[in-house]
This record gives sequence, structure tokens and C-alpha cells, in this order.
Amino acid sequence: MSAAEPFALIAAALDTKGEEAAFLKARLEASGLRVRILDFGILSDAPEAADYPAVLVAERGGADLAALRASRDRAAAIDAMMAGSAAIAADLHRTGQLAGVLSIGGSGGTSVGTAMMRALPLGVPKVMVSTVAASNVLPYVGGSDIAMLNSVTDFSGVNALSAPILANAAGALAGMVAARRQPAGLNRRRLVAASMFGVTTPAVEQCRVLLAEAGYELVPFHATGIGGRTMEALIAEGHFAAVLDLTTTEWADEVVGGTLSAGPTRLEAAGRAGLPQVVAPGALDMVNFFGPGAFPDRFGDRLIHRYNDNVVLMRTTAAENAEIGRRIAEKLNAAKGPVAVLLPLKGVSAMDADGGRFFDPEADAALFGALRAHLGVHVLIEPIDAHINEPVFAARSVARLLTLIAAQGEAHAQSHAG
Repeated sequence: MSAAEPFALIAAALDTKGEEAAFLKARLEASGLRVRILDFGILSDAPEAADYPAVLVAERGGADLAALRASRDRAAAIDAMMAGSAAIAADLHRTGQLAGVLSIGGSGGTSVGTAMMRALPLGVPKVMVSTVAASNVLPYVGGSDIAMLNSVTDFSGVNALSAPILANAAGALAGMVAARRQPAGLNRRRLVAASMFGVTTPAVEQCRVLLAEAGYELVPFHATGIGGRTMEALIAEGHFAAVLDLTTTEWADEVVGGTLSAGPTRLEAAGRAGLPQVVAPGALDMVNFFGPGAFPDRFGDRLIHRYNDNVVLMRTTAAENAEIGRRIAEKLNAAKGPVAVLLPLKGVSAMDADGGRFFDPEADAALFGALRAHLGVHVLIEPIDAHINEPVFAARSVARLLTLIAAQGEAHAQSHAG
């Protein structure tokens, strides 16, 4: 085995979980991996030396370990160890030393371990064994590809119940490391990011087929807030050649106050990167409220649809749509690359079709009018006399995107020739 071969990193608080870390190290080494250990424990000195000791982790997080211990401020200590661990992991990946990360912990340890993992790019193996894996893990996982494994029992040494779970975690990381290779034929310059919702799925599926015929691979993201944030992050990381943003519904939640907002930076990454993008007002007829009792009383007698026991959809008004259109235009006007906005004049979602519960041509007209009024002259606006899920809309969306890609390629070629 080459000494330069990347290693697996085990991250744990060795002052309380040293036995578990040693067990994981032995299992990983038995699978043929080199292993190093990072200690983010803050209670006391670890009984065994770590490759990356807690004092170093604290320093990388801008703190002094002794001062953290003396202050007894758990939140400040966790913040420092999160920052330090993430910085070390990012450095190790950047220098090609890191094969993957395996971490164990309770709520605090999960915060530190997953902070490390979120600092790493998509595809780097990441396994988190956690006592909180059976709860809401969104704050820990975010948009990263972290594998969360429920510890079932709490951590207090290795026993008959915890041993097989820890062994599975080690096996999972070893398998991920062994399997990590670029899929045959994958070319990131031919990937197209797309936003999708259940009510716009037919449109995106039709686009996927058409793009495949043109030699591109469509990668869809579910427009549920975290989906939009993840898409934006991966666009910023440079994974895509273009963007087919047909489902901008997260802006309805951002403006009106729904549950599935992707935040105020949605629609910025592609513009900053200068990528060709085709954008449509898909599913902007609805605001989403997720979870029992999530629908606010303040909306009173608004038009709603109970999608299921946990999801309530509320129809956007003309006034809300006008503001949504203005916000979207503001983002797209700042784009450095070519942008086209396609307007499906016969409805923006499956529920906004003639005869559908949310069909409201006046509200849609307010949305379209705001986009026309506020988009800059450099943004192409193309009205399509069709519903968003009709084949003609998908065909025009893909044709327009391919035209933008080709035009940008020609412009780059001419600039380099000059």
C-alpha cells in the first residue's frame, strides 16, 4: 500500500468515545484502509494520542482549548470545534489526503462531525453515526450527501448492541471509499441542473428526454427549500454547464411566508457563474405549509388545497405574484450569463390548469406582467401559448437552452481567437 494513499478520518470526542473510535479504526484497517483520528473532545485530555488532537482543532477554530474548558460554555466550545474540524477536513481534501470521514456522537458530536462533512464536496464518503439520526436531521445534513446511521443505543463503550452498528458504519465507509470512482461516461460539462416539483414533473421529464437526445444529462432538484439551496450550492461548485430552472416555486414561500423557502439568494449562483439559464415561473401559484398545524391562522379564508395530512397548499394572489415577479427579475438582471424567461400562458402548474383548483388567469397575468416590467432588456422574455406541462413548452425550453449554450460557446471561441 502506497504511503501517499489517502486515509480515512475518524472524528470523535476521544475523552468520552475513545473505545468506540479504537473499534472503528481496527475495523477500517482490517478492510485495507489507512486511518487517522481527529479528536474534538473538550471535557478532558484523551487517554490516547490523536493524529489531530483537540488542542489543534480548537486552534484552527480560533480558540484556546484550555480557555474553552475553563469557560464551561458548551455552545462556544462546539462552535470552535465545528470551525476547526471543518477547516482541517477541507485542507486534507484540498491536498488529496482524505479518502472519507466517519464520525460518531450525540447532538454536540453530530454538530461537529457533520460540520466537517458539509465542508467537503459532493461524492467524498461521509458517514455519521448519531444518537439523533432518528430525529429531524436537516440542520445537520443540509444539502450535503451525508449518510446518517442511527446509533440506537447511546455511546458508552462498545457492547453487544453497539458493536454491529459501529461495524456496519465502518463497512459503509470502506465500501464507499472502494466504490468511489467517476461513473463511466460522466462529463460535468454536459450536466444541466433543473428544478422540479410534483406539479411540474411532466415538464421536467419531457425536458430530460429532449436533453438526452442532444447529449446532455439533466439532474433534477426537488424544489422544497433544501432542494433549491442544494442546487444553488452545486451550481456554485461548478458541476453544471447550464440551468433549466422551470420550478421557481420556492420564491412564493420566501415572499409570502411558506415553509419551503430556499432563502433570498435563490437564483443567484447560475448568474454569478455566467451559466446559460432558462427560467420559468413553475408552481408559483402555490405557497407550501409543511407539518401538522403549519398553516397560519393569519391566512384565514384564503384558497387552499390539503395535499395530504402534512401539506397544505395556498393559492398566491395577484399582489403576491407581482412582488414575486419583481424579486425574480431583480435576481436575473444581475446574471453575468445569458438568460431566457419562458412564460407558460395557460398555467404554471398542474393545479393551475383550466378547471384546476388554482386556475387563476388574473393572478398569473400579474406575475407575467411583473416579470415583463422589471426584467432588463438583456433578458429574453418568451411567452408560450401553452400550459407548463404541455410538450410544446418543454420543447421550447430545451431548444432555447441549447441555443443559449451554443451562442455562449461561439462567443467564447471568438474571444479566444481575438
